[in-house]
Amino acid sequence: MKRNTIIQGDKSLWGILTLLVIFSFLPVFSASSNLVYVIGKGTTWGYLFKHLLLMSFGFVLMFIVHRIPYHYFKGISILALPVVILLLIYTNSQETIIQGANASRWIEIPIVGLSFQTSSLAGLILIIYVAHFLDKKKFKYIKLKSSFFSLWIPIFLIISLILPSNFSTAALMFLIIIILLFIGGYPVKRIISMLILAFTFLIFFVLTSKAYPELIPNRVDTWISRIESFKNGHDLESNYQIEKAKTAIASGGILGLGAGKSVMKNFLPQSSSDFIYAIIIEEFGLIGGLGIIILYLLLLFRIVVIAHKSKKFFGKLIVIGLGIPVVIQAFVNIGVALQILPVTGQNLPLISSGGTAAWITCISFGIILSVSSCRDEIHDDLVDNKENNNPIAILSETA
Repeated sequence: MKRNTIIQGDKSLWGILTLLVIFSFLPVFSASSNLVYVIGKGTTWGYLFKHLLLMSFGFVLMFIVHRIPYHYFKGISILALPVVILLLIYTNSQETIIQGANASRWIEIPIVGLSFQTSSLAGLILIIYVAHFLDKKKFKYIKLKSSFFSLWIPIFLIISLILPSNFSTAALMFLIIIILLFIGGYPVKRIISMLILAFTFLIFFVLTSKAYPELIPNRVDTWISRIESFKNGHDLESNYQIEKAKTAIASGGILGLGAGKSVMKNFLPQSSSDFIYAIIIEEFGLIGGLGIIILYLLLLFRIVVIAHKSKKFFGKLIVIGLGIPVVIQAFVNIGVALQILPVTGQNLPLISSGGTAAWITCISFGIILSVSSCRDEIHDDLVDNKENNNPIAILSETA
């Protein structure tokens, strides 16, 4: 029976996402004082209002997307794949700096004063595309020759376009795709051969970048310095960030100093984004830090439950492909703050102050909620019989 409720899908997932976003306003408002009083940009209320606008619009996107039958995204991914490739090429061609960061990661949106991270959109589209490919080939023997151009060329092209400016995002994306291929039944021998090819390409890329540094300024050196800093502690900038984060965590104790009472937020760079977890522990203590971890574990649990309950193979794949990266990114961010992992530049999803990358996260969960609502499964027979004349739906079933 068709559901008539306005908000559909997994109610527990809606609740977890809402709790994460509501909680985010406290540390973002507190940590933004670093940007105001230390760097001298804007006001704390201005940053809070910006965060409110970003997250509110993100939830609007999530609401709109969750009402769309998820099989429509098969066709959308096919149509959008060349678009995101062109966007990545355009992004890499830029030679400007946005807010002191490498501009090859972002496209500036002048009308609204925001910067758009094209790799986030590319990752979303690529994962849906790979899930669609595996759904078409399920229960069939897949030859490497037949899948190389339709599957691996888009994967390697998008990853290679992201790699020069953002190694951690490219590595995370490639890891998720490998997991998705393994779960989707792609031959293990083919996966191993592609892993060897990818590793060979990475070694070639690093050697070429070291031999001709003018082609890709500073990025490879940055990766190497962060890894060496993590191992030996020689990078003063990374050491400074980690030491301040450790001080913030140690100051928090069990109950924390209280909301807005962080001291290290005035000394810790990126305190409202990359190292916001350290500020959370300083202000809300071990209890607050564990609470955030529990929320992300509950998020993982609901993702697994939704994937398990989905009646369609494509639904299972996109829930895993879009949901698991968010959880991994969260624990990577936490691991960096706790000095378990080297500095990567990954934000804490749905909590860190950020830009349009949060919108992509919301769209991803909108698709997951669409799967959990099973709205589109009511129409599957109509689509299969070509009774639905929507061109995107027809393209999704015939591509």
